[in-house]
Amino acid sequence: MPGLLGQNFGRYKILELLGEGGMATVYKAYDTRLEREVAIKVIRREAFPPEEMDMLLKRFEREAKMLGRLSHPNIVGVIDYGEHEGSPYLVMVYISGGTLKQRLGQPLPWREAVRMLLPIAHALEYVHEHNIINRDVKPANILMTETGQPMMSDFGLVKLYGEKKGEGGGTNLTSSGSGIGTPDYMSPEQWTGEATTLSDLYSLGVVLYEMITGHRPYTADTPAGILLKQATESWPLPNTYVPDLPPNVESVLLKVLAKEPSNR
Repeated sequence: MPGLLGQNFGRYKILELLGEGGMATVYKAYDTRLEREVAIKVIRREAFPPEEMDMLLKRFEREAKMLGRLSHPNIVGVIDYGEHEGSPYLVMVYISGGTLKQRLGQPLPWREAVRMLLPIAHALEYVHEHNIINRDVKPANILMTETGQPMMSDFGLVKLYGEKKGEGGGTNLTSSGSGIGTPDYMSPEQWTGEATTLSDLYSLGVVLYEMITGHRPYTADTPAGILLKQATESWPLPNTYVPDLPPNVESVLLKVLAKEPSNR
């Protein structure tokens, strides 16, 4: 959304752009009432057909309330939501230490990688207990505090599960129930919209694999290329890149990255 810098979303003054995605744009802002910095995620109206906007706004409000009820030390807190010129937005705690993605590029010692990801595993366990599937676990969505603590963020693709009939089924901020996520980190079943809590586990396994080896299990120039490789190829064993990796660590990766969810 061009021209938002310097604008006020009610009590929040937009300061700078933090990141852009297909569904939303994230800004750093200043809360003039509480006098603190926050992050604001603005849904991109142009990403959705006009006829779906009413439904989007209702679902967004519902998800904002649901996310606002979450309380976990490794989940970025949602503190407010609203609407600006027809575009819904979330207000979240501002985390200033960058993202896990910015710290990748070369292999990390496996103990350090496991230590860093364990809090995110606990955070995922927590949201799963609250009937939530994240569906977009990836390094760019793991924020780091100034002291190096990881924080799970970006629930724009969340899906509720286990709801009663008549409550609208699952809910998500997307116009389609299929192919939701980031291709390099998506589980095989996620391509057909069949995401479960085990899909989040697979994505977390991809992140751990990348941290330990410096590579992702599957890479290709297009999403279709990733899907084809998932269907027809085995990913390189981690000891291909890290020969001295302990067998028990490799066994964990083999299990969480199983193609069949029931084998994870």
